[in-house]
Amino acid sequence: MLEKIITKQQGESYNMKNMGNMMSMMKKAQKMQNEMQKMQDNLSTLTFDGEAGSGIVKVQLTGKGYANFLKVDDSLLSKDDKEDLEDLIVVAFNNAKDTMEKHVEEETTRIMGDLQLPPGFKLPM
Repeated sequence: MLEKIITKQQGESYNMKNMGNMMSMMKKAQKMQNEMQKMQDNLSTLTFDGEAGSGIVKVQLTGKGYANFLKVDDSLLSKDDKEDLEDLIVVAFNNAKDTMEKHVEEETTRIMGDLQLPPGFKLPM
């Protein structure tokens, strides 16, 4: 009988410890959610630049991935260079998008640091 009481008390103590761990994890998750929302809000105020051809084509994207502007050097404005110009625009756009995605990844990693997720684990965003 005494063994059952002791075992029950140990079990209750273990459950209380787990509840404390669960509450701590929930607080961390709430903090992470708040930080992710702040990052998303801040992202909409940022711009990311991309270029191609050593700067003869430049693109700027918003933090949401929309093009703000496109600048093309006058030297590319001939009919003979049309295909090259189109290729450079695509490269510049992708360069800016890569810069934006790297920023988001770095911020997400910083925010998620407390969760100690396994390397390479990505949450759906």
